[in-house]
Amino acid sequence: MTAKLDTTDRRILASLQADAAQSLDSIAVALGVSLNTVWRRVRRLEEDGVIERRVALLDNEKLGLPLTTFVQVRTDDHSAAWSADFAAAVDAIPEIVEFYRLAGEVDYILKILIASVADYDRVYQQLIAKVRISDVSASFAMEKLKFTTELPL
Repeated sequence: MTAKLDTTDRRILASLQADAAQSLDSIAVALGVSLNTVWRRVRRLEEDGVIERRVALLDNEKLGLPLTTFVQVRTDDHSAAWSADFAAAVDAIPEIVEFYRLAGEVDYILKILIASVADYDRVYQQLIAKVRISDVSASFAMEKLKFTTELPL
């Protein structure tokens, strides 16, 4: 279900996406609305699940995790039990930061942030020890050309 957002909601969301640490008062001043308006709308957007949470974005390279790896997974078992086991295995590995089920030739894609190829092998070994996978293919990012968490509003 798509949330019904007006221009003020979208401006508040854009402001929070750019810097979630800023005060609601500073957002109100920047948008030319009252603090109470911003507070009520942010609270409603949180209650409606439009704002899932407010987090700090960390620099993976400065934290010693410079290697971004995209892993394509194919399986020949599409049962609910296998899917649940696979999801639990992925959830237990903190280096896997994104996990998607896909349509097409590849069944799943994982985004892994790690320090080295040896770390990739360790994660790979953890994964295949927990679930049977038909095929795994990894691609290592050479350069980060665009990275944003800001959604188009």
